[in-house]
Amino acid sequence: MNTLLYALTVLIWGTTWIAISFQLGVVPAPVSIAYRFWIAAAVLMAFLLISRKPWWPPRQAWPYLFAQGIALFCVNFLCFYYASQWITSGLEAVVFSTAPLWNAINGRIFLGKPIKPQVMVGALLGLCGIVMLFAPQMAGHWHDSYTLWGLALTLGGTLCFSCGNLLSSRMQSMGLGLTPWLTNTWAMLIGSTTLGVAALALGMPFALDPSPRYLGALLYLAIPGSVIGFTAYLMLVGRIGPDRAAYSTVLFPIVALTVSTFYEGYHWTAPALVGLALVLAGNLLAFLPPLRRATPLKTY
Repeated sequence: MNTLLYALTVLIWGTTWIAISFQLGVVPAPVSIAYRFWIAAAVLMAFLLISRKPWWPPRQAWPYLFAQGIALFCVNFLCFYYASQWITSGLEAVVFSTAPLWNAINGRIFLGKPIKPQVMVGALLGLCGIVMLFAPQMAGHWHDSYTLWGLALTLGGTLCFSCGNLLSSRMQSMGLGLTPWLTNTWAMLIGSTTLGVAALALGMPFALDPSPRYLGALLYLAIPGSVIGFTAYLMLVGRIGPDRAAYSTVLFPIVALTVSTFYEGYHWTAPALVGLALVLAGNLLAFLPPLRRATPLKTY
């Protein structure tokens, strides 16, 4: 089950980068994000009602749900949508792939969880691989103020993503029947409604781009990208912990590059292949069960 959830997360979220780029333009970013999560929340609520699962969270969960909704389904996506105006999706992926490190650090600070050396080594291997994959895209951009703003927003979005992971882990450990199906429904509704109210207050138009490109991207992001992707990922967080689950973010750019190879003419180079090998090696190290020291033989 862990392998299935992991594969679903990587394959779905690895292809949402290109779908997000299809949404930029006519509709303001906050409105597009609100549309996405309103649709996703409605689908999840329908699933809960039809399957007769609990649909109303207990009182103790509401502070966590509001925090998760703002961090994971509001500020997180605002940062990435606006950052994409100034930096490439590949550079965003480089910063986003630091999520395992932030999850491990934040888990230690806020939840008191020990930092697992095996996960950290795997994450560092993956980061080295990602840098080799995207080094050509990063060259020549470090002195551009817009690029720095884009990087700052991407880092902010990654930190919000990490906070949302920890909040989900905390709710699943409360033992109140708080499954990702239930928490995602309300957190998505809270995040999207917050964005909708803010967009309305700022006078942003609630237009809808009727083009098949925009509508197709919206439905893909709402149902596979949000309903299935976030549920699979947060179930994985509950099963193996936020630090190991977040390592899937290191594989997203690999899927994105594969899509780019067929649709955008991406050319693989020797450094890119070495980077891919490092990512896969780090992923294997982080995802395998922790290594155990051999028990010394007793002497009598």
